[in-house]
Amino acid sequence: MATKPPQGDPVQDAPQVTEPKHAAAGLPAIGHTLRIAQQQMGVKRTALTLLRVNQKNGFDCPGCAWPEPDHRHAAEFCENGAKAVAEEATLRRVTPDFFAAHPVADLATRSGYWLGQQGRLTHPMYLPEGAERYEPVTWERAFDIVAEEIAALGSPDEALFYTSGRTSNEAAFLYQLFARELGTNNLPDCSNMCHESSGSALNETIGIGKGSVLLEDLYQADLIVVAGQNPGTNHPRMLSALEKAKANGAKIISVNPLPEAGLEKFKNPQTPQGMLKGAALTDLFLQIRIGGDQALFRLLNKLVLETEGAVDQAFVDEHTHGYEEFAAAARDADWDETLLATGLTRPEIEKALEMVLASERTIVCWAMGLTQHKHAVPTIREVVNFLLLRGNIGRPGAGVCPVRGHSNVQGDRTMGIFERPAPAFLDALEKEFGFAPPREHGYDVVAAIRALRDGDAKVFFAMGGNFVSASPDTEVTEAAMRRASLTVHVSTKLNRSHAVTGARALILPTLGRTERDLQGGGEQFVTVEDSMGMVHASRGRLEPASKELLSEPAIVCRLARRVLGAESRTPWEEFEKDYGTIRDRIARVIPGFQDFNKRVAHPGGFALPHAPRDERRFPTASGKANFTAAPVEYPELPEGRLLLQTLRSHDQYNTTIYGLDDRYRGIKNGRRVVMVHPDDAARLGIADGSYVDLVGEWKDGVERRAPGFRVVHYPTARGCAAAYYPETNVLVPLDATADTSNTPASKSVVVRLEQSATD
Repeated sequence: MATKPPQGDPVQDAPQVTEPKHAAAGLPAIGHTLRIAQQQMGVKRTALTLLRVNQKNGFDCPGCAWPEPDHRHAAEFCENGAKAVAEEATLRRVTPDFFAAHPVADLATRSGYWLGQQGRLTHPMYLPEGAERYEPVTWERAFDIVAEEIAALGSPDEALFYTSGRTSNEAAFLYQLFARELGTNNLPDCSNMCHESSGSALNETIGIGKGSVLLEDLYQADLIVVAGQNPGTNHPRMLSALEKAKANGAKIISVNPLPEAGLEKFKNPQTPQGMLKGAALTDLFLQIRIGGDQALFRLLNKLVLETEGAVDQAFVDEHTHGYEEFAAAARDADWDETLLATGLTRPEIEKALEMVLASERTIVCWAMGLTQHKHAVPTIREVVNFLLLRGNIGRPGAGVCPVRGHSNVQGDRTMGIFERPAPAFLDALEKEFGFAPPREHGYDVVAAIRALRDGDAKVFFAMGGNFVSASPDTEVTEAAMRRASLTVHVSTKLNRSHAVTGARALILPTLGRTERDLQGGGEQFVTVEDSMGMVHASRGRLEPASKELLSEPAIVCRLARRVLGAESRTPWEEFEKDYGTIRDRIARVIPGFQDFNKRVAHPGGFALPHAPRDERRFPTASGKANFTAAPVEYPELPEGRLLLQTLRSHDQYNTTIYGLDDRYRGIKNGRRVVMVHPDDAARLGIADGSYVDLVGEWKDGVERRAPGFRVVHYPTARGCAAAYYPETNVLVPLDATADTSNTPASKSVVVRLEQSATD
């Protein structure tokens, strides 16, 4: 049977450390999965629920956005996906009695782990101005409160409408429609903090801000480069695709500052051979210095240019623009500077070149290790240069593969969740719905925090997520949120954002992916878009955690009717009753969704069109794929300092903390650890097991301190360190962002280590 939630926060002041693992999944993953699922759901519910995850007639995993193969296993989920499902389908409940027993001040002292372990929210809750506790509120009164606050604003642009990547296509489309009918483009979303750099670079270079490969392309590739990504923890089902690619003859180059077990060996729990022996994945590990990726790809491009016959000249001549300027910049790449920037050796880079030249079909996959730097956008543009040189976009087994983190973050952007919408999208909205959408750009995440801080925004409404914990510069973000007149969170579970509130606050509980959605028009389903542009249905089957829950589409529709009133000509009531009517409108507004309802009824869904992939057509300003030339950048490290990257533990998904262990890295029962190379630790005089404060250094001179971290001697790249977020988000300055994309530079934070007062 399921267990009760922890009464008190577990003590984390003495993490245990063992040697890192060198293989992922296998029997330990199965055991851990079943233990977590049983604790949250009990045995019977575990079986009924997990067998529906990612099935064609089931529900989409609320975890990552990795696509499903056409042929599904009975257990089409990974360890971390099972954890996500277990926490949503949990039998634990957070009722009004819980809030009566726990004032907001108490909740603010609790860890994210403890908050998340309490269970599912069951009732709308309201924190009046000056009150110490949340209290139950009716849905009607909750919508009245939001309407009152919005009506009191001087402009719709004083309201912020944030979106998490869990939100369905239908809810996201309605949400942006409501915000724009209200009169604002203030639609920040979680993509602003992760793959915004990918979208910025890809839109400029190939004309569409999405990856250009399908799952089948990985199976056909000769070479797969995995850069700045840890699929064993963040996208575990990707390991199955890499295993299949290897079986088909592919080679894999891993580029990362830390060795990761999932890229060393994968013990596939779906097969006896996988369980017993496992499959080695990485053929060449390039342990790059943090932020050195642009320099690496620039030098590889130089070496390709210098190799006779290596450039696909026919492709370059017919399909690209800007080649000569790019080639001139690439030929200037310097070996010594590259070795300094990357920390690699010449033989390692020469081996990588050998593998590149031997490949006719190359894919580059990446994640936050490339996107969260000041120079993230030129880095990804250099990756595109690398692929264009040998014609590796627009043919089978080749292309760009940004691996998205949250299950529908890409779909939300497709639906119009974007603070800088394209004019063509706004024109289509206006034609379909008969109102003039605002044309002025809105706030992204960083700009939204500044607006709250400066009093330019007063109402914050979040459709899912944990904004406070996900955002940079924690102290600045929390102070900004507390300046709001109203904060509203549509949530399934408790998190820290519910304890950092404006003058008034609402928690609006919603259905999860696992739950049956019954509306006036009968049982409904929603749709999502995966990381490779496949759109498919998601149908929950469990009874809702509470009769008081509303679906996300229902919440948006009722809110819109209350705020916009009778003047709105949008059929919000019809949309709430029948989600098929929402999809009919999406089909008329968004390219690629024609016959949406008919096509999504097909098991497995359908692929959205992608001009570069499908027809080697590049909808850029030049009409071709654009080579780019930018100065090579990499972080400079002052003497006696380390370059810190923030990352996830294995018991974590984004800001959701499932447990206190990081099994693959050998860390147990604690999250406040900092991984430092033994040579760097010796140079700095820091013993393994000692405790330090991490002190951020940036040009604004503000001291940002994360106290009490246990030092773990770990085989990181030299000069580099790693620690978990959200605990280290306090070190990331709000204004330290990527050029062009404005994504927080969370992967390259200069820190000094000071002996902790707790040591």
